[in-house]
Amino acid sequence: MVVGSTKKIAVASATAHTRRNKATPTSFPLSLCINVQSFCPAMFVPIAVTVVVGLLGFAYQSLKPPPPKICGSPGGPPISSPRIKLSDGRYLAYREKGVPKEEAKYKIIVIHGFDSSKDLDLPVSKDFIEELRVYFLLFDRAGYGESDPYPSRSVKSEAYDIQELADKLQIGPKFYVIGVSMGAYPIYGCLKYIPHRLAGASLVVPFVHYWWPCLPPNISREGLQRLQKSDQWTFRIAHHAPWLFYWWMTQKWFPSLSIMSGNVAIFCPQDIEMMKKLSETPSVVQEKVRQQGVHESLYRDMIAGYSKWEFDPSDIINPFPNNEGSVHLWQGYEDRIIPYQINRYISEKLPWIRYHEVPDAGHLLIFRSDICETILRSLLLG
Repeated sequence: MVVGSTKKIAVASATAHTRRNKATPTSFPLSLCINVQSFCPAMFVPIAVTVVVGLLGFAYQSLKPPPPKICGSPGGPPISSPRIKLSDGRYLAYREKGVPKEEAKYKIIVIHGFDSSKDLDLPVSKDFIEELRVYFLLFDRAGYGESDPYPSRSVKSEAYDIQELADKLQIGPKFYVIGVSMGAYPIYGCLKYIPHRLAGASLVVPFVHYWWPCLPPNISREGLQRLQKSDQWTFRIAHHAPWLFYWWMTQKWFPSLSIMSGNVAIFCPQDIEMMKKLSETPSVVQEKVRQQGVHESLYRDMIAGYSKWEFDPSDIINPFPNNEGSVHLWQGYEDRIIPYQINRYISEKLPWIRYHEVPDAGHLLIFRSDICETILRSLLLG
C-alpha cells in the first residue's frame, strides 16, 4: 500500500515535471524575441555608425597623400644646391653648366622629364660647348630634388617658374628652352604664356595628352591603345579623377605605371641597349629625385600634365613669325612610350614646328651623343 502510494506520487510528480519542461521551450524564445526586438535597434545604430566612420576614415587615409619632407625643414632632407626664391615664397634649386653666362653666346634652360632632376646629364662634348659658347641652366621642377613642392602646379605655373628663374639669375630677356619627355609640357606652357621670352624651343620625345581637343578621336584612341593597359588606366585616372590618383598609385590590386614597376616591355631594343650603357655609370644623385615624397614629385607631375589645360596646342601662335627663332619636335619612330602618330599629327596642325622623326631611335634618343648635339645645333643654328 505504501509502495503503491509511492508509485502514484512518483508518477504524478513525473507528469508535473514533464509538463514544466515542455512549457519552458515555448516561453524562453518568446522572451528572447521580446528582448531582441527592444534591444537590436538600439545596438545596430552605433555599430553601423562605427563601421561607416571606420570605412570613411580608411578611405580618407587611402586617398590622402602623406605630408612632404621639405628640404631644409626639421626632419627634411638637407639643402646642398644653390636655390632662388620665387615671388610666392617657394624655392627652386638649379645647376649651371657650360661656359659662364656672362661669356655665353647661347643660353639654354633644360627642363628634365619624369623621375629626373637638374642633374640630368646631356652627352655634350666640351669641344661642342666651347665652340658654340653655350651656357646651360638646369633646375629641379616643383617637388623634385631640392625644389619646394607646389600642390597647385600646372602647365601655366611651370612656364612662369621658368621665366622667374631666368630673371632671378639674369640670363637675359630671351633664352632657349629644351624639354625632354614629361618636361615638354612646360615647353608648351612657355609657347603659350611667355613666347616673348623665347629665342627658340625644342621638344624632345615630348609628352602627349590623349585628351587634347585638337586630336581626332581615332588618333588619340589608337595612340592610347598602343600603351600597356596599366598605363592607359593610370593616364585616365590622372585626367578624369586626379583626387583618386594617390590611391591608384599605392594600391596593390592592379598594376599602375609601367615605368615605375620596371616593366621593360615599354622600351624598344634601342632603349634597352642605352639603359645598359647608362647603368655602367650610375648617377649618385638619383636618390634625391623623390626625396621630398613620391607624390610631390612624380604623382603631381603626372596630374599637372594630364589635367585639363587652359588651352589646346592648336591654339598656340607661331612665336617666330619672322623666322628669328625656331621650334623643333624630335620623335623616335621606335618609341613605345610616346606614340609617334600623335606628335606627327601635332606637327601637321602646327606647320611652323619643325618635325624630326628619327627612324632607328626610341624614347632615350637624346642620350646618344650624336643625336643630342644635332638637336642642339638645330635649335641654335637653325
